[in-house]
Amino acid sequence: MNVDTVWLSTLVTFVLLFGYEAAVAVAQRRRPDRMARTAHAALREDWFAAVSLHGGSELLSVQTLRNALMSATMTASTAVLGLMGTVTLAAPSLHVSLGEAAALPRLTPRLVLELLLLTLLFASLVCSAMAVRYYNHAGFISGMPLESEARQRWAPAGAAYVRRAGLLYSWGLRHLILVAPILASLLHPFAGPVAAVLIVAVLSRFDRAAVHEG
Repeated sequence: MNVDTVWLSTLVTFVLLFGYEAAVAVAQRRRPDRMARTAHAALREDWFAAVSLHGGSELLSVQTLRNALMSATMTASTAVLGLMGTVTLAAPSLHVSLGEAAALPRLTPRLVLELLLLTLLFASLVCSAMAVRYYNHAGFISGMPLESEARQRWAPAGAAYVRRAGLLYSWGLRHLILVAPILASLLHPFAGPVAAVLIVAVLSRFDRAAVHEG
């Protein structure tokens, strides 16, 4: 296949994915209440505030946070496995492209795709691991007796932690989803733009806050 055609297909895939992400970022700043990411972050804060008003809800709140922590752990584990597999499979070509002394790296579409794949998987791992960290801290706060002085002192931090954890989990999961068009491009250049269109169509549905649908 012509190299220029492969480059064009790769570029179209990038533009579709990251152009959409840029559009979402702009929309989120203009109308945060209509975007699922910020709306759900507010939901988690409201949830923490609600369970902090009723005594005896400590066990329920800890169990809810444990479920969220397990979801973030599964995302982190998936990212780790994907990262290890990608490094193993891509190591020979990366060594050939980047390991030649006294020579500039040979920039090819495959090299760009492999580096982007590694970046997305690593970003997913970091975001998911940080989400686990914040969920863990929030669990300790939520498990404190409601009437205790420590609970009252740490309540603002708990609300902030569940918000950050949710946002980080969302980013970790999103990075995993964005891996699909990159993998499709590695299998066949023309599959990349098709997969990118499908992913953007799915994400555009998910990115709208459900409370404002209809």
